[in-house]
Amino acid sequence: MNKYITELIGACLLLCGLLAASAGTTLVQATSVRTSVEQQAPKVHRLEATPDTVAYGYYWSEAPPVLRIASGDIIDVDTLLTNSPNGLARAGVPADKIQDSLRAIVTNVTGDRRGPGGHILTGPVFVDGAEPGDVLEVKVLSIDLPIDYGYNGCSGFVPSNCDRTQPSRIITLDRAAMTADFLPGIVIPLKPFFGSMGVAPAPELGRVSSNPPSRHAGNLDNRELVAGSTLFIPVFVPGALFEVGDGHAAQGDGEVDQTAIETSLRGRLQLTVRKDMTLTWPRAETTTDYIAMATDPDLAMATTLAIQEMVDFLVATKGLTAHQAYQLVSIAGHVAITQLVDKPNLGVHVKLARNLFR
Repeated sequence: MNKYITELIGACLLLCGLLAASAGTTLVQATSVRTSVEQQAPKVHRLEATPDTVAYGYYWSEAPPVLRIASGDIIDVDTLLTNSPNGLARAGVPADKIQDSLRAIVTNVTGDRRGPGGHILTGPVFVDGAEPGDVLEVKVLSIDLPIDYGYNGCSGFVPSNCDRTQPSRIITLDRAAMTADFLPGIVIPLKPFFGSMGVAPAPELGRVSSNPPSRHAGNLDNRELVAGSTLFIPVFVPGALFEVGDGHAAQGDGEVDQTAIETSLRGRLQLTVRKDMTLTWPRAETTTDYIAMATDPDLAMATTLAIQEMVDFLVATKGLTAHQAYQLVSIAGHVAITQLVDKPNLGVHVKLARNLFR
């Protein structure tokens, strides 16, 4: 009897050892997986707007980067409205509501550090691994309103409508309701986005004004690029040299009077190098639509290019012929004027609903 008891105890001990070994292996594997995930988690880089972290009015291949990040990392970035403390004061903004960062930048960034455009852009950000011919994917994770006002001027495409005796209109932003009262009984829903997100243009173009958009994206003023959207930009220089600014709380397609509700923004943007894509013009995706874009001094040419970009996208990614894709754009696409005022280039975009493809 003792013999059987001894054998039973031995078997139990062997089984317990195997279970313990198995549990130990599982624990090691789980620890390894957790460590791997932690190593791959994107790093978040805080990037405030200061005199040392902005490019005032330009995109440029020779602009020194203010931050270097790994592909896939996130920037938590501040941007400032396109105005000056004096301009805001003339429009009626109280002194204590004018941001100290705006005062510091306007005071200290002068001379050849400015222009030829007028936007205060935060950056450039160097993204490791980005090379000419690649695509920079910009995921807009979130956008917040750090101040409770914006302004709208009057000029733009049909300036004869403007009363030149009137200052810029200061518009209070209700950040809780995400609305703004334009006039009594006229309430504007707030849909904030960055008017300008872009990379350095090709080196031979030199220092390019922040005003007109182009192949490097820049001042697209595309109101579809809200939180949850993704912008894809062709890369022209090592590191891409990404910049962002020109915050808008709300804007209509066309931005006809030159301005939206111009305001300062804070956003979280994830920048990822895409070596599996090749683009001629920027493209975008939202939660609901695919978007093709193009710009040109001639509105008809900008429209032609944007339509062709959508056709090419459908041929390359959805298996359609050019004939079928062109028909689909006519049946279900939406051709919109993005902006009419960022001269010399006018902007057009084409939207196509993602849920058409099942």
